[in-house]
Amino acid sequence: MRYISTIISFLLLSGCLGMPESVKPVNGFDLNRYLGKWYEIARLDHSFERGLGQVTAEYALKENGGVSVLNRGYSQSKDKWQEAQGKAYFVKSSSEGYLKVSFFGPFYGSYVVFELDKDYQHAFISGPSTEYLWLLSRKPSVKPEILEQFISMSKARGFATEGLILAAQQEQLR
Repeated sequence: MRYISTIISFLLLSGCLGMPESVKPVNGFDLNRYLGKWYEIARLDHSFERGLGQVTAEYALKENGGVSVLNRGYSQSKDKWQEAQGKAYFVKSSSEGYLKVSFFGPFYGSYVVFELDKDYQHAFISGPSTEYLWLLSRKPSVKPEILEQFISMSKARGFATEGLILAAQQEQLR
């Protein structure tokens, strides 16, 4: 029985580290340029972000070579900020935009950067399946053509872009 639960646990954990077949991580990824604060511009809905606005993600280098992740969003219904602290590590090479991220102990999920502009100002992110999708930007808004490109590229890769939530961002005071 213990053996079966170990296999099931392995399958559950490894299944979350895949990516949609239509998505390929960017090559030439530079973590140092990616670190810092990103604003969520658009996403597909998920229970862990449901009802949150003004969502940001902040990435910082950890001493062990990993990345600390701080996600923050405002819940209007609860009238308060909510935060989730996590960690991320490269799955293969540090030059590939393919990381595993965890907010819950030993459980990891894929974080795949499949589009990144040369100046590291906006990024298109996928999770382990086409149910997970984000557009992140260094600024609280993007030009319409960036949003159009995100929707077009994501739709072509099989994401249900009609379900996108466009996040209203305001400069946040800490």
